[in-house]
Amino acid sequence: MTPSESTLLIKRRAAALGFDYCGISEARFLEEEALRLENWLHNHMHGEMVWMENHVEKRLDPTKLVPGAKSVVCLLYNYFPSKDIAAGKDSYKISKYAYGADYHRVIKNKLRELMTSLQEHTGNINGRVFVDSAPVLERVWAKNSGLGWIGKNTILLNRNMGSFFFLAEIIIDIELEYDGPVKDYCGTCTRCLDGCPTGAFPAPYVLDASRCISYLTIELKNNIPESFSGHMEDWIFGCDICQDVCPWNRFSKPHQEPAFEPHPELEQMTKKDWKEITEEIFNELFKNSPLKRTKYKGMKRNIAFVKNHKR
Repeated sequence: MTPSESTLLIKRRAAALGFDYCGISEARFLEEEALRLENWLHNHMHGEMVWMENHVEKRLDPTKLVPGAKSVVCLLYNYFPSKDIAAGKDSYKISKYAYGADYHRVIKNKLRELMTSLQEHTGNINGRVFVDSAPVLERVWAKNSGLGWIGKNTILLNRNMGSFFFLAEIIIDIELEYDGPVKDYCGTCTRCLDGCPTGAFPAPYVLDASRCISYLTIELKNNIPESFSGHMEDWIFGCDICQDVCPWNRFSKPHQEPAFEPHPELEQMTKKDWKEITEEIFNELFKNSPLKRTKYKGMKRNIAFVKNHKR
């Protein structure tokens, strides 16, 4: 197949599998990102995520992940829910991406189907699929592939669907037709920067992850520092504030993925239920959920901190 035919096949098959957008970039060394990543790590903005210091060369060079890589296929998969399950009731807040089943499994299965389709039509190709599980600079590749721009909150923004979507990639060793980046449409807006209650944005387009509520409630393994007392705003797993306030998310539409629908019990949980949840119920209720990442001990820590450190 020609690069044009392979590209058309990939994009048609991606749409059939439920991906909202598919863009393609040439696999190359991300020279422009090297200094930015080095400075970010040097300033310890990754907090206790020491794994970010590892495999820097793989983050910048896709051929270190897939020898002979020529193309990076980037995809968006919507997870915006039909309703905010914490709205209008006395409940703690969790990020919208964690309402349903673990997205890694759901999306990776679709990526494997896409890869299989490509191999059936093009023959023997070498490639790997990725969903937030390897040293891949996902937002940069998505930007380079024309799927959106990286906003001032450092999240990829798409003019037609905002930012409530998962990113996924296939890195392969065949040439395809490449898409170009789009312009930045943030303009003078600073709602995401102004809305962050913990001051996680020292400057536009710069995230100090060590101050981000998502980091504090998921990635941080030690106790949450007292300096964040009164600033968590009832978030116990992740945070959507910088997305919720973004004007581009007025274009978000509910997803069509049954696996991302919230568990009925989760949808009904109140603060009292969260405070009284046992480890057995937690493990059963969230066995296939992103919430399992923080584990029962971490969730109880988060609940206790939010409960005992109200403004």
